[in-house]
Amino acid sequence: GGPCGSALELQRRPAHKPARWSKTLLRTYVKSEEGCTTGSLIGDAVGNLYGVTQNGGANGWGSIFELSPSDSGWTETILYSFQGASDGGAPYSGMVFDAQGNLYGTATASSGVNSGTVFELSPSQSSWIYNVLYTFTGGQDGGQPVAGLVFDGAGNLYGATASWGCPRGSSTSTTRRTR
Repeated sequence: GGPCGSALELQRRPAHKPARWSKTLLRTYVKSEEGCTTGSLIGDAVGNLYGVTQNGGANGWGSIFELSPSDSGWTETILYSFQGASDGGAPYSGMVFDAQGNLYGTATASSGVNSGTVFELSPSQSSWIYNVLYTFTGGQDGGQPVAGLVFDGAGNLYGATASWGCPRGSSTSTTRRTR
């Protein structure tokens, strides 16, 4: 397979009127080897970037990666490879950080009976710990969460699904995670 996504840096050059942008290629993703990158990248306070691939990875269900700057360019580290089981798989959207440095995101599918997950990836001393916060059933709670997540001021996560859920005009329910 050929290239199927890139991580780019766009740097504004304000001295030019109108302002111009220069582009630096950080990484190109190859579908058959590592999966296609999807969603947006999010950065931490020390300059590392985090993102997801929709497919590929060790199990073919996508992965969560970190790009770290170094003197010789950017180094990629796979933080988690989805298994496509109860952990979900095929993430489409970017992730969000909380104040403690935990990453949150959605995975849209799995080979089991669930219809996607909301996950948390927490840093530990030597690695990252993956935890499923919610598993969609494909019933009234919906399924295939292709949208990203957002936090409100109280620390609750909100997102949306692309499939299933309550029919129009019927009673609806809202699911949210509270701290």
